[in-house]
Amino acid sequence: MNVHHIPFKATGYFSKMICDYLDKNQELADFYGNFPDLEGFKNQIESKKTTFSAGSRQLLYDALKQQYKNTSVSEKTDQNIEGLLDENTFTVTTGHQLNIFTGPLYFLYKIVTAINLAAKLKKEFPKQNFVPVYWMATEDHDFEEIQYFKVNNTKVSWNRESSGAVGRLKNDGFDAVYKEFSSLLGPSHNADTLRELFKNAYLKNDYLTDAMRYLVNELFGEYGLVIIDGDDALLKKQLAPFVKEELLQNTSFKQVSETNKRLGADYNIQVNPREINLFYLKGAVRERIIVENNIFIVNNTDLTFSEDEILKEVREHPERFSPNVILRPLYQEIVLPNLAYIGGGGELAYWFQLKNGFKAVNITFPILVLRNSVLLATKKQIVKLNKLNISVPEIFKKQESLIADAVKELSEVKIDFSKQKEHLKQQFIDLKELAKRTDLTFLGAVNAQEKKQLNGLDHLEKRLLKAQKRKFSEVSQRISDLQNELFPNQSLQERSQNFAEFYLALGENLIPLLLKSTDPLKFEFTVIEFE
Repeated sequence: MNVHHIPFKATGYFSKMICDYLDKNQELADFYGNFPDLEGFKNQIESKKTTFSAGSRQLLYDALKQQYKNTSVSEKTDQNIEGLLDENTFTVTTGHQLNIFTGPLYFLYKIVTAINLAAKLKKEFPKQNFVPVYWMATEDHDFEEIQYFKVNNTKVSWNRESSGAVGRLKNDGFDAVYKEFSSLLGPSHNADTLRELFKNAYLKNDYLTDAMRYLVNELFGEYGLVIIDGDDALLKKQLAPFVKEELLQNTSFKQVSETNKRLGADYNIQVNPREINLFYLKGAVRERIIVENNIFIVNNTDLTFSEDEILKEVREHPERFSPNVILRPLYQEIVLPNLAYIGGGGELAYWFQLKNGFKAVNITFPILVLRNSVLLATKKQIVKLNKLNISVPEIFKKQESLIADAVKELSEVKIDFSKQKEHLKQQFIDLKELAKRTDLTFLGAVNAQEKKQLNGLDHLEKRLLKAQKRKFSEVSQRISDLQNELFPNQSLQERSQNFAEFYLALGENLIPLLLKSTDPLKFEFTVIEFE
């Protein structure tokens, strides 16, 4: 199997912010801590070692033992949980929503990056231990984002009503989902393995949290992955002092708002803070906490609290306070001896907004690692690319440009008027000089004529290209069809397709192949060619 590596920047699929981060552009330097390289991790280890207490380790250990009490744990995961009591053990963490059957492929790539990063750090820093962690976003309430996955271009959905934290949803109605999913797989050993995995996860567990823990543990448990659920009363005790500060001081609102002013001068802002970045979480309710006239109101309910009442609620029931996208990263770093957060470009974009907020409450800001990205292509697809004389990096181009470049390459007529345009521009430079020396009022007319003639050349070039596309329509269609296979809806494969499609072909070799083919600190897009 051949593996190709393309710098993220060269794919054209990553934002200016992410490209600047990977290039260590000074414009971003104030918005993150240590850079994700070995020197950065060396510094991060020293920093976290002095700020994460033995008491916090014990509390984390107790919470995890309770969360795993009904889960079959691999020897390596068990060792990692036990190891968290040791001051020389650190975590590298990724997080994601509870997408049905993992949702899009990049869910897997996040965890693969975490596992590989932990292994790489152990090799470089043998005196320390490193645990890959998946943080389940059980408190999230965006059901519409997680209720489906795609297999063979078919959207398989869990159709039901939803309210509150998704992790607390009962697994009602998954019989119909299983039936539809099963019908799409066909007859094979790998198909049967997928059916069994789905059935055991969603039909034999009562709640979505338990189903997700089972599924991810089955896929990655042998590699020592530790799965953590933040919807936990024990862990929320650690968060309680920060909840109090958020309610009374609006710390994150002030800090993130100030950061946004500076960051927004050069980049798009991903999220905007609220005055209180907390939800009230009880039963099937997860609603924003807002304050009006010193009264704390739970939005869309009749619940209200005075300041004394809500502080009493924090002391007695910290589990009822759920952080939003601004505060969840802080919660994670409070309860874990964490060195790095692994996320996609959109996630890292909002993490850049948070550093000042961490500093204000004396919590170490983690290293931000861009997760691996992968394109899985069959050998047959790569052969087709080669026959079309298209390289692997070129397949990332926008389709119109890809076809245009291919047609220009094939055409016996040179469809590039760059030389003619330069010649025309030179002529107009001379004309402008002549106008300046004779009558300046002619300068506007000369500029207008230059623009008109350049536009005319553009128009001719496009017409010629269009004619050649018709001549090479069969080739154009083959290029279009192939790219559409590899980039569904003209987007990255990893953002829409589910791992099940590739498990059918690769079976239990899929995850080892991903682990073997990617490097967490190389910042490259990986294209894996398989049979």
